Amino acid sequence: MATLILAEQHQGQLKAGTANVVMAARELAQPIELLLIGPGAAAAAEQAAALVGVDRVLVVETAAPCAPESQAELIAGLAGRQPGQLLAEASVQGRSVLPRVAALLDVGMIAEVIGIDSPTVFRRPIYAGNAIARIESLDEVQVLTIRASAFAPAEQGEPPCPIVRLEQALIPAASRVVSEVLSTSARPELGSARVVVSGGRGLGSRENFALVERVADRLGGAVGASRAAVDAGFAGNDLQVGQTGKHVAPDLYVAVGISGAIQHLAGMSGSKIIVAINQDAEAPIAQVADYTLVADLFQALPDLERAL
Repeated sequence: MATLILAEQHQGQLKAGTANVVMAARELAQPIELLLIGPGAAAAAEQAAALVGVDRVLVVETAAPCAPESQAELIAGLAGRQPGQLLAEASVQGRSVLPRVAALLDVGMIAEVIGIDSPTVFRRPIYAGNAIARIESLDEVQVLTIRASAFAPAEQGEPPCPIVRLEQALIPAASRVVSEVLSTSARPELGSARVVVSGGRGLGSRENFALVERVADRLGGAVGASRAAVDAGFAGNDLQVGQTGKHVAPDLYVAVGISGAIQHLAGMSGSKIIVAINQDAEAPIAQVADYTLVADLFQALPDLERAL
């Protein structure tokens, strides 16, 4: 039995969520192997090999980005050789690749896992996080996507584990990656930030959303938004926090002008400290917040920025 993790990297840099998936895999008490695929995989392997708990890193270096279909064929060939578990972060890549792998292996898939009770029993939220389902898998290979925010990151250790370069020929896919358009920001990445300041519909306009951005910059944090704010055009889709957006669990989450719809709470309720700034003391966000400031946000945010 072994656990295989599809690790994520970009341009030779290991994605932060991979360390959280490794921590989840450690609860399975099986040997852990990390698989890196794509351009820059060899460079990222050095970082992956230093994660505590990893026994071996497998590398498939390619000249160009690989389509999910090609990755799935490769992973299915590796994972199908022995019983065990196949894990990936519940990210865009994990959601694209692992369902295809499960289909190729003819096994079920369990998405958004937030807890591991045994090598065959897992916990995941249902009904927008209002209930937790315990699911038992009787398949020879358990295919799981892991919600990174539910687990602490694995530590960096010494010495690094062995790195094995695989000479695997990728099967051509019906689709191909033509280009990548990446957004760049001086702020921390939303999914892994220690501090997140999110704005909602109460801000009223895109221009007013700058109040949230300035406070986030003072705190060295990331900027988030509710779906209502995104739909209204106050912020981009990549900043949406909630059931249909990103799931975050920072040390500090500040919700500004957000009423607290159940879909938004599903994406941030794991935050360690929640602060709400809202004029409505009875808003749903106040029921989950550790601290609620009942105030006009257009006065409170400039005051907070000056104090910081």
